[in-house]
Amino acid sequence: MTVADGFAARLRAATRDEHERAERSPFVEALLRGDLGREAYAALLGQGHLFHSALEEAGEVWRGDPVVGRFVLDPLRRSPALEADLAWLLGRDWRGHVRALDATTSYVERLRAVCSTDRAAFVAHHYTRYLGDLSGGQVIRRRLRDAYGLEVDGVRSYCFDGIGKPKPFRDRYRALLDETPWRPGECDALIAEANLAFRLNRAVLDDLAATHC
Repeated sequence: MTVADGFAARLRAATRDEHERAERSPFVEALLRGDLGREAYAALLGQGHLFHSALEEAGEVWRGDPVVGRFVLDPLRRSPALEADLAWLLGRDWRGHVRALDATTSYVERLRAVCSTDRAAFVAHHYTRYLGDLSGGQVIRRRLRDAYGLEVDGVRSYCFDGIGKPKPFRDRYRALLDETPWRPGECDALIAEANLAFRLNRAVLDDLAATHC
């Protein structure tokens, strides 16, 4: 089996449309143009902290698993960096400013419903969150620097200092997807859940747009 024929390539192709829809979110486009204030960006990070925390809680369940535990990589964890960004943007009492949007509540409920018990679902959400942040997230970081003057403070959640160069890491992650001994039916289930994850994320962005755009 070649790299192009592997499961990682199949997953990427099968989720491309949903991924691109999320990237074209009016909220993201307005934010990256610099049309919104820092409070809108802080709102985005606040929602991100809620669903990253839920996903990382599920990761602790799988940490010792001989198969899926290999995806639980501490350098990918975003919660500490998100907390640092939110504290810098909103102050030490930032938690009092974060309120879950309706779409975020649905997203977190889905994560808690499936990610601690279904290994394919966990990897699906892990993939959509972290590989996306490692790819488009780096572009977002540069655009936020240009639009809002955020160099390090405020954009730490887009910094992955512990993984080395992003591309070799992404290649290793995709190789891990290919090498994992998935059970019959798990690949299809993982693809379906990954597409759902992109839709849930897009709904959060739509809610943010309704509030800030």
